[in-house]
Amino acid sequence: MAHEQGQIVGWQSHRAAVADLQRQLSDIPQGAPVRLAKKTSNLFRPREANSVPGLDVSRLHGVIEVDAQAQTADVQGMTTYEDLVDATLRFGLMPYVVPQLRTITLGGAVTGLGIESSSFRNGLPHESVLEMDILTGDAEILTATPDNEHADLFRAFPNSYGSLGYSVRLKIKLEPVQPFVHLRHLRFTDLAGLTAAMGTILDERTYDGESVDFLDGVVFSGEESYLVLGSWAAQAPYVSDYTGRQIYYRSLQQRTEDYLSVHDYIWRWDTDWFWCNRAFGLQRPAIRRLVPKRYLRSDVYGKVIRWENRHGFFAAVDARRGKLPRERVIQDVELPLGRTQEFVQWFLDNVPIEPIWLCPLAVRDADHGPQPWPLYPLQRGENYVNVGFWSTVEIAPGAADGDVNREIERIVHEFDGHKSLYSDAYYDEDAFWALYGGDTYHQVKKQYDPDGRLPDLYTKAVKRR
Repeated sequence: MAHEQGQIVGWQSHRAAVADLQRQLSDIPQGAPVRLAKKTSNLFRPREANSVPGLDVSRLHGVIEVDAQAQTADVQGMTTYEDLVDATLRFGLMPYVVPQLRTITLGGAVTGLGIESSSFRNGLPHESVLEMDILTGDAEILTATPDNEHADLFRAFPNSYGSLGYSVRLKIKLEPVQPFVHLRHLRFTDLAGLTAAMGTILDERTYDGESVDFLDGVVFSGEESYLVLGSWAAQAPYVSDYTGRQIYYRSLQQRTEDYLSVHDYIWRWDTDWFWCNRAFGLQRPAIRRLVPKRYLRSDVYGKVIRWENRHGFFAAVDARRGKLPRERVIQDVELPLGRTQEFVQWFLDNVPIEPIWLCPLAVRDADHGPQPWPLYPLQRGENYVNVGFWSTVEIAPGAADGDVNREIERIVHEFDGHKSLYSDAYYDEDAFWALYGGDTYHQVKKQYDPDGRLPDLYTKAVKRR
């Protein structure tokens, strides 16, 4: 069903869509596995082919209602952040955290994990959720909140990747915006200086007399890295545009400050998929000028990658040219701030991938113990840094595909870190459940999906089904 971007769909349409989804699930034979039929995905792990029809969730793609006075929104689970932002900016509001890519869905960011430069003050997307309507494996719709009878499901839902149910509605908090974001680019020539400055900014929330409302960074090498400090601004002397010929991440090296509209700041990474569209030659001026702006989007690049994963065309061409096969290394990991420098240095010394993205975060929930989100047990009161790296490396003779990812997993946990599960994972089952809240997960799984109609988290994240 076609819809206008940012459309408010209303409660009547939402209830009809939910009833249709329940009917679809009831029609799937008992014992048959349940999955979603989605046209897009921001997961980067391959999945085995599945002959079982998936649930059509295409009617759950809109904002139901925005309450500007209360600064909340009721949102359908399959709504993309692009549509959510378009709807809320009309009211001078935005979600607490908007992940970097336009077609990430709100439900996906909550049942998985999302992050952005507001996460040092607002946590992760699930921490601004007030309540969720969740479709369980037996076709029930349960409303889960932090303190009702389904609070255990509410707490276990983040990082469950649809293995405990699917969110059909989420009520989230919103925050006010200003028209512009003022950016300051701080350059560092060593990682120690960068991480020390990050710690100071996280403590003080200001820099050189100006508040810091957004914070992330980029490491180009051990001798060249940047922190990007964003501050709300009511006015701007100029506004830059990185949606066409100009490339955002290169601007960090070219200027010490910048101004973007709030809309363009939110989507600053999407145009070039951070920097990953280098693989398509789209950062070469001669090629870039031939591509219409509407195709400079992460979802377009994702379609190309998924096509290559199915057909292996470019890999076959490289093989004919005598090039070594390559291992995909697409990961986001969270390290305590105090261990970030040594992890990034290890990575630069051992994995030939650059640049690297840095994004600090902290658990925002102060009311539910030291680990309020059991399936991704970050400690309350600790500053973490998300380290993101997305590319491929050669598979050396005698090595196997997956060796580099396995070593990264080992080092991440040696340095007291955590690894997101949206991409390739190689843990054995016992280690996996020890790291990702297995005891809690199994209790909640038994209560809300006793017949196992939804694949469990290990099956989805590691076995890739």
